[in-house]
Amino acid sequence: MTNENAQPPMAWRYCGNQIKLWRTRAEISREALADEAGYAAEYVKSMEQGRRKPTVHLLQVADQMCGARGLLKAAEDYLQPDKFPSYSADYLRYEADAIAVSSYQAQLVPGLLQTEAYARHLIESRWPPLDREAIEQRIAFRMERQPLLDKETRTFSFVINEVALRHEVGTRREHEEQLRRLLEACERRNVTLQVLPCKGGASPALFGPFNLLEMPDHDRIAYEEGHLGGVLCADPERVSHIIQRYGQLVQRAMHSEDSAQFIKRLAEE
Repeated sequence: MTNENAQPPMAWRYCGNQIKLWRTRAEISREALADEAGYAAEYVKSMEQGRRKPTVHLLQVADQMCGARGLLKAAEDYLQPDKFPSYSADYLRYEADAIAVSSYQAQLVPGLLQTEAYARHLIESRWPPLDREAIEQRIAFRMERQPLLDKETRTFSFVINEVALRHEVGTRREHEEQLRRLLEACERRNVTLQVLPCKGGASPALFGPFNLLEMPDHDRIAYEEGHLGGVLCADPERVSHIIQRYGQLVQRAMHSEDSAQFIKRLAEE
């Protein structure tokens, strides 16, 4: 299924419509507004119709020309990029409250353990590409999640496939910095990090990454993410399957001390 017929974001359409309403009320032509803002009239039309995101500059110019007294400029806050893709927003709300987080990653370092450079390379490599503003927002918000690890009454368990640790994302120096970040995480009392060796034949590791959350009421939630979206599940039977898979991965992974030594050797290579 494609999104070819998807509507532009509601915030774009609403803000564009407000610009048009204020402009019409002030009896200002679209051409006059476009000339004052330094845009083509067709470009302004696209923003008024919500087909393009209204720019902050246009909001400011329209606010002044139409005598909106800050009412149009206030729309700027609603045009900021979403913090996270819509399919992961619900998961992140639960993650913020979870008392225990367990994560298996097959190809990537978990977001809670990524350096800014690592996160930047991943987000910039998204396709179709994001605009620069969205990229910077996504990086900032990913970094904002990481203080969760400082809450020592919460526990974090990570199983990371050896493949993810050997794959260099960015320069060699940035790769080494990422490995050092993982070593720092290993030293936290509330964090357990284990490396899953590539060898070992068929295992649950081949079925992709997932996260498990334990909530304050001890309910469990599973989350799986792929190219086209993510699935958040609280069904006890299905969550139980993920819990059992994670148990198998923990058993197959190196002990936490051995994992730290393995990561240290990779960083020194």
